Amino acid sequence: MPTRFALIALALLVSLAPAYEATLLVGGLSNPVFVTHVPGDSGRLFIVEQGGLIRIFGFHEGLLDDPFLDLSGLISGGGERGLLGMAFHPDYDSNGYFYVNFTRWNSGCVADDECTKIFRFQVSENPDLADAGSAFELLEIAQPFGNHNGGMIAFSPVDDYLYIGMGDGGSGGDPFNNSQNDLSLLGKMLRLDVDGGLPYGIPADNPFVGETPRDEIWAKGLRNPWRFSFDRQNGDLWIGDVGQNAWEEVDFQAASSTGGENYGWRLMEGAHCYDPPVDCDDGSLVYPVHEYSHGSGCSITGGYLYRGSVVELQGLYLFADYCNGRSWALDPGDMSVEEIFTEQSLGNIVSFGEDAHGEVYIVNTNSVWKVGPLSTGVNHFPVVPSHLHLGQSAPNPFKERTRFKLALDEGGSLLEVDVYTISGRRVRNLFSDLAGAGEMNLSWDGRDDHGRALSSGVYFLRARSGESSDTSPVLLIR
Repeated sequence: MPTRFALIALALLVSLAPAYEATLLVGGLSNPVFVTHVPGDSGRLFIVEQGGLIRIFGFHEGLLDDPFLDLSGLISGGGERGLLGMAFHPDYDSNGYFYVNFTRWNSGCVADDECTKIFRFQVSENPDLADAGSAFELLEIAQPFGNHNGGMIAFSPVDDYLYIGMGDGGSGGDPFNNSQNDLSLLGKMLRLDVDGGLPYGIPADNPFVGETPRDEIWAKGLRNPWRFSFDRQNGDLWIGDVGQNAWEEVDFQAASSTGGENYGWRLMEGAHCYDPPVDCDDGSLVYPVHEYSHGSGCSITGGYLYRGSVVELQGLYLFADYCNGRSWALDPGDMSVEEIFTEQSLGNIVSFGEDAHGEVYIVNTNSVWKVGPLSTGVNHFPVVPSHLHLGQSAPNPFKERTRFKLALDEGGSLLEVDVYTISGRRVRNLFSDLAGAGEMNLSWDGRDDHGRALSSGVYFLRARSGESSDTSPVLLIR
């Protein structure tokens, strides 16, 4: 609900409290489910849309018109199906490989009517365009039902292996007990060596190598891991596992783990017996580090151990609930949890993501938001007023057009007036010319330099003349 957020954000820009806030980065998306980045690339974010598009957001260019890759003809979507995950190879700079996780149904699956597929693609000579003809299938996993597909894939910073989070196959209550069945890849965390063979290799230290036909298994007992992530600093694994009817859970695996953890499902839901209803733990199960009941939400969205620029959030695990949009920060030191963003409504929180610097982003059903200090946008523009005065916009907030006045005293020379996002990205030049002393009337129609209507949110009008500058916030409502 960007309108309500923006109204709150504009008011808080004055008080400069709280110390952090979620600010709108890009809106108008079609069912985004994930956001990620190329290792070492600080200029772009890659946005995964459930319908099959992978789009690029450039911090200087904004959302690019052409998708990085269009998989809409390859995937089957709807409900919990679709294009669900993406991961760049650790050596992407040299090999250009990236991997996707998507679903198929009714056709295109070898083993059954429904399946999960893991494909590898390669970038083209154009860094903003993938080579659609480079598709290479690594793995197909039959799905008995259309839900609980997991979807997250990620490379561990510790071992550079590809991890795949698989749901239990769907329906309700894991009717085939897939999560506890070592012959099934469903309800598991998988670990593949994508460089160790074709279509992939099995790491020699995977815990079940030689014991079952499914050597890919790294951990088991998961219901629907949406989502998991690695701490970029130490490699610890954090998993948000969606519950059945009563409990949502956060699971943890230290980077030093040798694998083989059993996180309990369907024996347990959270830290509580499920099937059987009593005496479900023989001592081999790993309990969640945090759980919450369905009095606080209904479907967990796993996040990231925060390593960005907000001091107050350093070292905390951020996660949320899809149903009510509540977000929390968990302290790994004492496992205490504090709710965050209590003054904002971010709608249904679908996913989290990171950029190259460890900044964290929140994905809802049509937008991407950045977690950061509230003053981020203001700090981009040093204000040194002398002979330049930027009047307040009116109306503010505005829908179609806002108008404002500029006053330039004697000594003014080249005058530039631009519009910036709250993250400091210039999106529109309104005036650039020689101007003499006096007043000037200007307006902005809520569009960027290409004539595209910008999303709802807080923007900044910035005027500059010589060494003088002045900045004023304005709120756009769609």
